[in-house]
Amino acid sequence: MFDALKFKAFLAAAGMIAATAAAQPAAALDKVTYGTNWLAEAEHGGFYQAVADGTYKKYGLDVTIVQGGPNAANSALLVSGKIDFYMGGPQEELAAVEQGIPVVDVAAIFQKNPQVLIAHPDAGVDKFEDLAKVPTIFLSKDGYVDFFQWMKANYSGFKDEQYKPYNFSSAPFIADKNSAQQGYLTSEPYEIQKQTGWEPKVFLLADNGYLAYSTMITAQVSTVANKPDLVQRFVNASIEGWYNYLYGDNKAANDLIKKDNPDMTDGQIAYSIAKMKEYGIADSGDALSKGIGCITDDHYKKFFEQMVQIKVFQPDTDYKKAFDTQFVCKGVGMTLKK
Repeated sequence: MFDALKFKAFLAAAGMIAATAAAQPAAALDKVTYGTNWLAEAEHGGFYQAVADGTYKKYGLDVTIVQGGPNAANSALLVSGKIDFYMGGPQEELAAVEQGIPVVDVAAIFQKNPQVLIAHPDAGVDKFEDLAKVPTIFLSKDGYVDFFQWMKANYSGFKDEQYKPYNFSSAPFIADKNSAQQGYLTSEPYEIQKQTGWEPKVFLLADNGYLAYSTMITAQVSTVANKPDLVQRFVNASIEGWYNYLYGDNKAANDLIKKDNPDMTDGQIAYSIAKMKEYGIADSGDALSKGIGCITDDHYKKFFEQMVQIKVFQPDTDYKKAFDTQFVCKGVGMTLKK
C-alpha cells in the first residue's frame, strides 16, 4: 500500500544526499608542467590541443605549457625539478647519460626530425647528394658538429670548406644562388617563399638516413620510478592531443598558440601542419602501426651508432639509459585518426 508520508520522507532524504554530494569538491587534478623547446608554434600543436579540448583534464591532469625561447632554460628547469616534463631530443638525453644527469625520454612525438637543407630552385640541386656541389652551406654551430659531420661520413663530396656560420637569417642564402642553408621543414621554407616569391628546394635529412627522433617527452628518472601512472596519463593524453591536432578541429589549439606567441600567423600555422602531414613527421615509421609517440630500441640504437660514428658520443655509453619504452607503442589514439 502506498504511504505518501514515507515517500515524501524518502524524497527529502534523497535530496539531502544529492545536495551533500554536489557540495563535495571534484577530485583534484594533478598539476603538470611541460616545457617546450621554443616559442609556441604548430610544431607544439598536439600539446596545446590536449589543453584546449580537455583531453588532459579527461586524464585527471591540469597541464601548464611553459614556452621555450631564446632566453628560456627549460631543460635546466627539468633537471632542477621546476617542471615535470620537457621537449627534449635524443642528443640531449644521450649527452645527459654521459654526464650522469638522470633524465629519460618516455615518448618521441616526431618520428622524423624536421631538420632540412634548403637550396635555390635553379641551382642544379635536384637530390640530396647534389648539395655536396654547393660552395657554401650556412649552418649553426650545432648543425656543423652534428648532422653536417654525419653528411660527410655518409655521402661523398661534403667538406668543411662549405661551412659558413648561420645567424638564423635567410638573407645571406637568398642573396647567394650558389649556397644552401639549414632550416626546419615547417618554418624557413615558408618564410623564404614569402620573401622571394619562389619556392626553394627542400631536403629532409630524415628521408636521407638521419635517424634522430624529435619533440620528445622527457622526464626525470625519479618521476618515471615514483609516478609511473602520472607519466602514462600525460603521455597518453599528449598522444591523443596530437591525433586530434593533425586530423581534427585544431582551431582552439591554434588560438592558444597565438595567445602565447602573438607573432605567430595563421598562414605559418597552416603551412606547418600541412608539411608535418605531407612528410609524416609525427605519423610515420613505427607510429603507423604502434601509434604516435612510439620509441623503439632499434631506432634509438641506430641513431646512437650514427653519433658514435662521427664521435659525438663514446661507443661504450649506455644508450639504453636515455629512453624508456614502457609508456608508448600501444596504439593509443589511433582510432582518432580520420
